[in-house]
Amino acid sequence: MSEHPYALPPGGLPPQTQMMTDRAMFTEAYAVIPHGTMRDIVTSSLPFWTGMRMWVLARPLSGFAETFSHYIVELSPGGGSSQPETEPRAQAVLFVVDGTVTLTIDGETHVLETGGYAYLPPGSSWTISNTSDAASSFHWLRKAYQPVVGLDTPEAFVTHESQGTFMPMPDTDGRWGTTRFVDPADMRHDMHVNIVTFEPGGLIPFAETHVMEHGLYVLEGKAVYRLNKDWVEVEAGDYMWLRAFCPQACYAGGPERFRYLLYKDVNRHMSLTL
Repeated sequence: MSEHPYALPPGGLPPQTQMMTDRAMFTEAYAVIPHGTMRDIVTSSLPFWTGMRMWVLARPLSGFAETFSHYIVELSPGGGSSQPETEPRAQAVLFVVDGTVTLTIDGETHVLETGGYAYLPPGSSWTISNTSDAASSFHWLRKAYQPVVGLDTPEAFVTHESQGTFMPMPDTDGRWGTTRFVDPADMRHDMHVNIVTFEPGGLIPFAETHVMEHGLYVLEGKAVYRLNKDWVEVEAGDYMWLRAFCPQACYAGGPERFRYLLYKDVNRHMSLTL
């Protein structure tokens, strides 16, 4: 495994000699945010954090994807927060893509290295810090939890990508599969954040068209991705944001496997109000 197995935002700023032509696009059905747009001048900050900056990749927008937000957070040595979440309804998934962070959940301390994964239910008391001497980066996905009478709220857990359950898609000879961190049959969860892997040449052989919203951050490799009526080239570090019912398909045409971190909303009735 390489020193940096997952793609990271490049930061910095391109030189004045570089052409500004890029693949960024925002349509009525999807958005593509290429890694080359994730520069220093588009970062954001939050209250009650130190030594932190973040790239906001998705946020609820009326008429578009509406259920979640997705950040990439970079922590300097010594950075972190003792009050990271200010929304009581928010649940979260954290996925570490570089370095090490120290996470406390209800007083219990966990050290998450690259590939570390944590689920934080709504109302969790948690803190996070970078106690190492190098910068660290992690994905932070948030969704307002939708409680259901008769179902308990899921408990917090911490794991690692290597401990996730890899489930090949049927009839694909293992060329397309998903690493899952939550049992799909567990109705307490109303969102899944998984890792999808395609071996070179693997593909989604039909235009998936479904109610789930998606956020896809490309961790490794490259592919040609069908979004609505367009085929778009994507590579490591790019982000795709799909509203409900946006048709999608994929062909992993690069020499290496193609992998992405995938968000989707699941297991709840459709709201009958706008």
